[in-house]
Amino acid sequence: METEIVVALDAMGGDFAPVETVKGAVDAVKEMNVHIKLVGLESAIRTELEKYTYPQEKIEIIAASEVISTDEVPTMAIRKKKDSSMVIGMQLVKNKEADAFVSAGSTGALLTGSLLIVGRLPGVERPVLGTCLPTQKGFTFLVDSGANVDCKAKYLEQFGKMGSVYVENVFGKKNPSVALVNIGAEKEKGNALTKEAYTLLEESSLNFVGNIEPRNVPFGEADVVVCDGFVGNTILKFAEGLSKTLVGIIKKEITKGLYKIPAAMLLKPFQNVKKYFDADEVGGAPFIGLKALVVKAHGSSNAKAFKNAIRQCVLFKQADIIGKIQDRL
Repeated sequence: METEIVVALDAMGGDFAPVETVKGAVDAVKEMNVHIKLVGLESAIRTELEKYTYPQEKIEIIAASEVISTDEVPTMAIRKKKDSSMVIGMQLVKNKEADAFVSAGSTGALLTGSLLIVGRLPGVERPVLGTCLPTQKGFTFLVDSGANVDCKAKYLEQFGKMGSVYVENVFGKKNPSVALVNIGAEKEKGNALTKEAYTLLEESSLNFVGNIEPRNVPFGEADVVVCDGFVGNTILKFAEGLSKTLVGIIKKEITKGLYKIPAAMLLKPFQNVKKYFDADEVGGAPFIGLKALVVKAHGSSNAKAFKNAIRQCVLFKQADIIGKIQDRL
């Protein structure tokens, strides 16, 4: 019998908390072998739980009297708001009362708290935020997507190793290919950072396939794409804006005048395309390289996104990613 995974969920994090966080938790316990600790304002959580029928032994409320907002200074918020849902949730992970933590709250506070409370794995220079980007061939795992804006070459090498372990064991991609984001495909291209990182990645045991230009990322030329957090976050946000723009333009054009009837026939295919680019299908970005998994869900996450973020935690634990990262490093 599979071991029940314990996930702490920041019930107060996100634009639609606690409505969507609680619903996501309820949906998760109905589908997975998971125990969820909802952390936050007890009365608000209980009010939402009363709307549903679910196995009550699988959901537990952990009271927290404070909430960290997105406009607070991350370090100050983590240090001052000891009774916040985010801090208490990470304390549960640190004390091994939960296997993973999920939050759609302040990204800065979550990353700061992860380092200060959960802590890095021995040997990890910098934990990395990973994001799945849709491509022609399925997806590409982008590391780093925003946690480390200033990097050294050895950090990028570790990002590649941790990303490779994650993709191989969570998504089942054997010997995933790894590429380095650069302004050109040639080895000599780039700045001092990318040139040194190229050499380290080339000499590593990874399936390194060289440089990749950002325009080629959507073609699926690599399973893992490595860069510093500044570049990665820029790629991510541009991709989000571009996909929404293209969908809007296409929708506007095919619903004009004579195209309305053919457009109705295309409704299902376009729904499938929209699902393909739907961040809720993944659930969140894992913060890898810590002593336990922390998942950053999007601020506008709905119940589906929270459920899938919880699923990600279950897969992470079952695959023993922590142990495999330690072996790789």
